[in-house]
Amino acid sequence: MADNYLEKRYEEIFGKGASARKSFPSKPSLDNLLLRNRSYRGYDNSYAVHSIQLEAIVSVNVRVASSVNLQRLRFRMVTAGAEAEVVNAHIRMGRALPELHLPLAGTEPQAFIIVCSTVPENASIDIDLGISLQSMGLKAVELGLGCLIIRNFDRDEIKCGLSLPYDPIAVLAVGKPAEKIELVTVREGESLDYYRRDGVHYVPKITVEDLVIRKPLP
Repeated sequence: MADNYLEKRYEEIFGKGASARKSFPSKPSLDNLLLRNRSYRGYDNSYAVHSIQLEAIVSVNVRVASSVNLQRLRFRMVTAGAEAEVVNAHIRMGRALPELHLPLAGTEPQAFIIVCSTVPENASIDIDLGISLQSMGLKAVELGLGCLIIRNFDRDEIKCGLSLPYDPIAVLAVGKPAEKIELVTVREGESLDYYRRDGVHYVPKITVEDLVIRKPLP
């Protein structure tokens, strides 16, 4: 029901058939979605993310797991304009690459989903938050967009600037990616710092062999 509603609303905004043509493409495999669900720190500002797209992304939260089914996360959608300027003024990206001053000028995100909690943050809330953010990121990729999970931000300023009734615990930037990201396989113990070379953002990932805890040999 929720998905049908969103498709109809999208067609109201962009015209009949637009949902299938733009925002609701045929679903790729999970492996493909996971591969494309990267942390983008630069966006194409010629593309305007619509509130209907943000609503479709937030809607995954009515279907994902929640600790003891308490569903204590709430979501505030922000599109381009004065509110996006407030958010951009109080978020920080690319802490491991301070010399680049990310995002680069002209590639700032213009759409956001602010995730709030109705109770003080705790271990259960953080589990719910991880499930929510990953699920929303995958939905964004399905819609042809990209995201960045931001936890390094000024909470009080964003809460006040957006008149939020609850404390924000994460910011999800959403937009059309304007950078190329590639994964690099490394072994356990090697550097996990992401880096940039010739305009490509590289992200080290440990091999499956090193992630799995094997049963000791007899």
